[in-house]
Amino acid sequence: MRQLVLCLTALFLSTSVQAAVPTAFMLDNGMQVVVLEDHRAPVVVHMVWYKAGAADEPPGRSGIAHFLEHLLFKGTDEMEPGEFSDTVARNGGSDNAFTSQDYTGYFQRVAADRLELMMKMESDRMRDLRLTEADIGTERDVILEERNQRVENEPGALFQEQRQAAQYLNHPYGIPVIGWKHEAASLTLEDANAFYREYYAPNNAILIVAGDVEPDEVRRLAETYYGPLEPTPGLGERIRPQEPPQTSERRLTFSDPRVAQPYVIRTYLAPERDPGMQEEAAALTILADLLGGNPATSVLGQKLQFETQDAIYTSAFYDGVNHDDTTFGLVIVPVPGVSLAEAEAKLDAAIAEFMAEGIDAEQFERVKMQMRASLIYAEDSIAGIARRYGASLTSGLTMEDIEAWPDILQAVTPEDVMAAAQSLFDRNRAVTGWLMQSKTAEVTQ
Repeated sequence: MRQLVLCLTALFLSTSVQAAVPTAFMLDNGMQVVVLEDHRAPVVVHMVWYKAGAADEPPGRSGIAHFLEHLLFKGTDEMEPGEFSDTVARNGGSDNAFTSQDYTGYFQRVAADRLELMMKMESDRMRDLRLTEADIGTERDVILEERNQRVENEPGALFQEQRQAAQYLNHPYGIPVIGWKHEAASLTLEDANAFYREYYAPNNAILIVAGDVEPDEVRRLAETYYGPLEPTPGLGERIRPQEPPQTSERRLTFSDPRVAQPYVIRTYLAPERDPGMQEEAAALTILADLLGGNPATSVLGQKLQFETQDAIYTSAFYDGVNHDDTTFGLVIVPVPGVSLAEAEAKLDAAIAEFMAEGIDAEQFERVKMQMRASLIYAEDSIAGIARRYGASLTSGLTMEDIEAWPDILQAVTPEDVMAAAQSLFDRNRAVTGWLMQSKTAEVTQ
């Protein structure tokens, strides 16, 4: 029966095709436009991605990228504060925004015949935002309260901030997206306007339009509404401080009485998906799934959750869509009665056993098939497709890299994965953290 299911799945995958048809072009002012044509439903997703995130902030102004994301819903010469989202809602759509280390994005999902209205409004706030001191005070209180709720009141989030700071000693990825509290509290109107004027420009933006559209019509609308906008002169490539070589393991413990479930996490600096060089990232993607994907079949899940029953949860994670070096992580949540020191030792033993024994051939093929299936199933969401292209392009990848990724994944061999693991697993280049329930630190034996 298992072989029959695998054969049927392989047949389905071999006959499946990409639903969205991509087209890309550049406006004269430097704005990149990507059209993902998909006529299965009369809906369109309109996204503008700026190549400006938390890692692009000036020193001492952490949180300004996220702060500006909030402020962009204030007024322009054409729109009153709040009018943007109200108009989207009145037209039966939805909208939102998001900020990461590498980008800030704004999107609307509406009926296809409302695309022109979305372009008109979004292009207006790209260069015509009008902020007041009152806007700054009100929205600064909002983001500080957001930080209180999401970070200050969540020991896991506080632990994450400290681990990131230990992981990146020099690179700005060590600074939280929401900003350090003392810096976010001091952000000013001048800070917001300076970041806005420099980065919110057509030559620093990517327009993604996905859904029931024709590329020629999208080009006409983009040239009409975004085409006249002035670019930021002299805006060059992103240049960020880079990490020095790590020569010793970094360790930290974080203790908080609110911790419900102690755990151990270890992260290693790892290469991201680089333009034209995605092979190692593909091998690490498969390694993460082999080690910590499905608990019933993954290496850590089988060994630590089912065989020895020392853990209630295990995981391995890696996301290669980063502008600069990313991380590969391992997690173990021990069962009651197993200390964090014991849990870490058992995690280490499971990884050592994997490195000694190598990869199970059947599991390897299963993981690759599941990855191929997930990429195909993801085509059912036009918003998901648009996000994949936007995140990849703002992180430095090209259209060719995005389209080549499924084939690169399928070309990975067990030898490629083991070579990537051998290069990755060096404790002298790791950060190991314990999230603890008590205030008394355990001692590693």
